[in-house]
Amino acid sequence: MSVIAVIDYDMGNLHSACKGLEKAGATPNVTDSASEIHNADAVVLPGVGAFDPAVRHIRSRHLEEPIQQAIASGKPFLGICVGLQILFDYSEEGSEPGLGIIPGAVRRFHLEPGITIPHMGWNHLHFSQPNIPLWQDLSTASWMYFVHSYYVDPTDARVTAATVTHGSQTVTAAIARDNLIGVQFHPEKSDQAGLQILANFVQHVGSNVHACV
Repeated sequence: MSVIAVIDYDMGNLHSACKGLEKAGATPNVTDSASEIHNADAVVLPGVGAFDPAVRHIRSRHLEEPIQQAIASGKPFLGICVGLQILFDYSEEGSEPGLGIIPGAVRRFHLEPGITIPHMGWNHLHFSQPNIPLWQDLSTASWMYFVHSYYVDPTDARVTAATVTHGSQTVTAAIARDNLIGVQFHPEKSDQAGLQILANFVQHVGSNVHACV
């Protein structure tokens, strides 16, 4: 059974993320230990709340380098919600620099008639990279649960793995680059389709582990 480090920095919905991973057949290890992150088969970086506090918590716990090393090592890495956003250079939500792992910015939805901010509730994904492991066995009509006022805007549009439309704005809802995957929605709150995503991630982790043996 794969061991997945779920990074604890006081900004994540750890219980829900862990329950979803357990249902998918993994052993989640909630940790802020650099050595445990290093030794895990994969890493999940969850997150709820605001950008600046999240980045400050990461740095106060000396987690920036372990996160960078985990991604550079090639092991599967999944960022969720704010755990995706802090991988970028900066956010319009605050003034702290992000981790700069994915070039680009985190931007606020534009106000327009007929839409609410935050973007909250169920919405339909449009796959930009339809063949990545995360989307295996998902319908092209998959709906996910979102709660956010800000969205990631990668400099290289090729890393966008899925988009979502809110009002007239179509924005990045997921990114994928090599071993790094990030989603703006909450798979752990997205019913069977979300659990399928977590199961796909766990299966991908297992395949990666066997390939390295």
